[in-house]
Amino acid sequence: MDAPSHIAGVETSVRYDGWRIVAVCFLVATFGWGVGFYGQSVYLAELHRLHGWPAWLISSATTFFYLFGAGLVVFVSEAVRAFGPRNCLLGGVVAMAAAAVMIGQVTAPWQLYVVNALLAFGWAGTSLAIITNTLGLWFDQKRGMAISLALNGASFGGIVGVPLLVAAIGHFGFSGAMIAAAIVMLALMIPVILLFVGAPPSRGGVAAADAEAPSASQVRALAFRDTAFLTVSIAFALVLFVQVGFIVHLIAFLDPVIGREYAATAVAFLTAMAVVGRVLFSTVIDRLNQRLASAISFASQAVALVIVINSRNEMLLIAACALFGFSVGNAITLPSLIVQREFDPRSFGVLVSLITAITQITYAFGPGVIGLLRDASGSYALPFYACIGLELVAAVLIMVRGRSAKSSS
Repeated sequence: MDAPSHIAGVETSVRYDGWRIVAVCFLVATFGWGVGFYGQSVYLAELHRLHGWPAWLISSATTFFYLFGAGLVVFVSEAVRAFGPRNCLLGGVVAMAAAAVMIGQVTAPWQLYVVNALLAFGWAGTSLAIITNTLGLWFDQKRGMAISLALNGASFGGIVGVPLLVAAIGHFGFSGAMIAAAIVMLALMIPVILLFVGAPPSRGGVAAADAEAPSASQVRALAFRDTAFLTVSIAFALVLFVQVGFIVHLIAFLDPVIGREYAATAVAFLTAMAVVGRVLFSTVIDRLNQRLASAISFASQAVALVIVINSRNEMLLIAACALFGFSVGNAITLPSLIVQREFDPRSFGVLVSLITAITQITYAFGPGVIGLLRDASGSYALPFYACIGLELVAAVLIMVRGRSAKSSS
């Protein structure tokens, strides 16, 4: 039996070391999304309260964080090859912790950009690209399940991390809470990464094949001429633009319609269903037509948005948010699985990093564009109907594969 098939068989065992890496990546995602992604809404509120800076000024630094981070994410695959997954994860955690401390010490608007630049390094080392690249070294046959389970940490970071951060701010103040968060992150993650993340398993002839593989810059150049790659990256960029923008504005939309309590419940159901959807998909996703599954997911979100716009019933709105949330988690999992299935395996890390950067650049503008359309039209109907259109365009686009994707990259 050759090395790759031997590893594929081992992946089905609960004793396989790769499942420990999944647990580590779950924790990494918890802190990465809790501090780097969901934490941004907390920072905006606290900095506005402490300094009186306008929301647009603070949020512009958040947009800078996403854009600068996207530029870094492109090179995650090369960083993993050069320094190894352990060092990259350690670097991401340390950068994230340092940025957390610094954001609690900010006293001038320009400092926000410096802190968010450092936070972007932490995000690149704790978010989707590093997690998929790391798990790709340990998994092949069960890669879909591994990535899906690990990325539940992203939802966990929003469900648990943000309330804990808010509670800590109430007890220690903003500066003290951010220092405490950094200490917890370092105290937990550094030993876990050092203990469990070692050298990935040998895959026999894969190393020799990698030596003959095109360079990362060649892979990226070929990707932008490949219909299969373009349809995946554009479709998921549109969907994540909708998802991030809709979620950011959801409370503002629902509050005057059904009240703050029901609105908070709707958001909780949306987040919880993201976990449920990802876990359920993880058991079958490696056997599905992943492009078709993506298209159905996009269409289901469009249906949910139609209900959200036209209903004023509390239970129906909560159910619609749950339906929308069911596909939220899979929208960041499916692109890497499609890349694994359709493209040269030697290009996996580079292409996943590139898709992550493209989608991040796009969704960075989601909240702002939806906000502008809302202000221009006087309601959320126009921007949400536009979101429905983008979801349907993405559902059609994702079904366009092109020809010979496997050989073109």
